[in-house]
Amino acid sequence: MRPPLPSTLRWRLTLWYTVLLGAPLIAFAVGGYLLFAHTLYDRADQYIADALTPFSREIVGERRIAAGVVPAMRRTAAEVRFRDLHIAILDSAGAIVAEQQARDSWIAAALAKRDRTRTQVLTVARPDGDYRVMSTPLTIDAQRFALTGSYALDQIDEVLERVRNVFVVAIPLLIVCAAAGGYFVTARSIGPVSSMAARAAEISTANLTQRLPVGGSEEVATLAQVVNSLLDRLEASFALQRRFMADASHELRTPTAIIRTEADVTLSQPHRSEEAYRASVAVVRDAARRLTRIVDDLFLLARTDAGNVGERREVVHLDEVIQAAIRVVHPLAAEHAIQVRLLEFVEAPLEGDADQLGRLMLNLLHNAIKHSPDGGTVAISLSQRASEYTISVVDEGAGIPLEAQPRVFERFFRVDPAREARADGNLATTSGAGLGLSIARRIAELHGGAVVLGESRPGRTEFRVTFPLPA
Repeated sequence: MRPPLPSTLRWRLTLWYTVLLGAPLIAFAVGGYLLFAHTLYDRADQYIADALTPFSREIVGERRIAAGVVPAMRRTAAEVRFRDLHIAILDSAGAIVAEQQARDSWIAAALAKRDRTRTQVLTVARPDGDYRVMSTPLTIDAQRFALTGSYALDQIDEVLERVRNVFVVAIPLLIVCAAAGGYFVTARSIGPVSSMAARAAEISTANLTQRLPVGGSEEVATLAQVVNSLLDRLEASFALQRRFMADASHELRTPTAIIRTEADVTLSQPHRSEEAYRASVAVVRDAARRLTRIVDDLFLLARTDAGNVGERREVVHLDEVIQAAIRVVHPLAAEHAIQVRLLEFVEAPLEGDADQLGRLMLNLLHNAIKHSPDGGTVAISLSQRASEYTISVVDEGAGIPLEAQPRVFERFFRVDPAREARADGNLATTSGAGLGLSIARRIAELHGGAVVLGESRPGRTEFRVTFPLPA
């Protein structure tokens, strides 16, 4: 089996690691070499200068006993010797008047175009090697001369060549070692990431319970935990979606089954009275209305999940929306002798969608009426507190059990599934399928507000709606 190629990220990190380590290493080697060479040349120059100073004093001393200046110089050149240093003396015309070795005659040519009235240092390339030459002016008996010393650089060049050879071998070797080490460290660092990627590729909707391994460095472990949290949310979302589809299918099956059964029963009899046909059609009509309400609610929930409601923004007065909703539910409340009272209200302008806000209030009022006892009261109040409007809807029903309260806003959740809603045929505000409160909360959220269960106990259940004040 062919081994997998390293990832691009691995090679990229290795390259950066090698560059970041190799570049300073090369810079350090070049800088160290130049500094070392400069130091060696400075030592050579200092050696020449230290030799020419006593040599010039020796000439002055020899002049006292010699017949002339030139003989004194030649005698000094013949008697005074320095290791690896060759001394020659030039007159003002550039001719050599005294020298230690005949081969130093090339010095005159090297200094022919130089200013011999001041100290100069230069490197002269010769067939037998490079020389470091220093020329310093010398005045004796009013005569001007140039005292020169030449030092062979063969030993220095040999040392520098060795240093260069060491760097040429060591630097690439160190860079290769750095690249190998960087690749190894990178491989160990991103190994857990590769394992996470392989595990993530295996996760699908069929096995959302699997999670990524948490290990490696702190950063990798944090990444794994974040991804696992995302998978937790996805799993919960998929579970909610599956439950939603199952509940929706169950709610839709009931009215469709009624319609189909009623139609089959009606068509199975060749002759029926007009009253029987009317009764059968009324049953089909009621089932179709309930089916329509469920479909409308599902469509509205789909739009709210996509954020496509509340797009028509205008100035809406919440007090007028509440009063309009009370008028709509009045016939349903009157059937059960339930009084709907607006106890407190203030003028509450709000920017939003009037139809959707009206739907929110109708759902809350219908829910309150549905769970109120006959002859009871539903109380509504609208107040302004600090930076928000607060709407309170209170009924006198039996209350919501404590264990069911956290789920009252879930879709298709009903405290008593066997209980039928008190829905008038003309009231198409909710399906009676457990979607009313979900729709109300979603509409409030899209308007920047919230719907919460304030309290619930026997004889009093309060739902509270809040909206921020307009800017």
